[in-house]
Amino acid sequence: MLDTRITLSGVWITVMLIYLLGDVLRIYSGDFARMAETQEFSSSMWLGAAILMLIPILMVFLSLVLPQPINRWANIIAAVGFCLFNLVALPSYPSAYDKFLLIVSMVFNAVTVWYAWNWS
Repeated sequence: MLDTRITLSGVWITVMLIYLLGDVLRIYSGDFARMAETQEFSSSMWLGAAILMLIPILMVFLSLVLPQPINRWANIIAAVGFCLFNLVALPSYPSAYDKFLLIVSMVFNAVTVWYAWNWS
């Protein structure tokens, strides 16, 4: 059985790859260009997006190095936060592939919470 730290780190890597897949598909499908036409992005919005997307990347590392009690709660808080964020954002995405990938990422957020919660 793998150490829970490695499992949690692997789940965060999976979530990041799902987000990246959505971004790539959005670019190639033209959805990103259409979304950019309807909304003007300021530098502070891009900074906010960078900070938001840095969290799962940091969780890959933090899952490996934080002490267990802090690690457990950091994983639960981050996963629940992303799940809620994606749940709120879900209706704003026009394409079925985006909705599908967000739902899959929320399933992996639930897996993260389950592993962290049951970590003894």
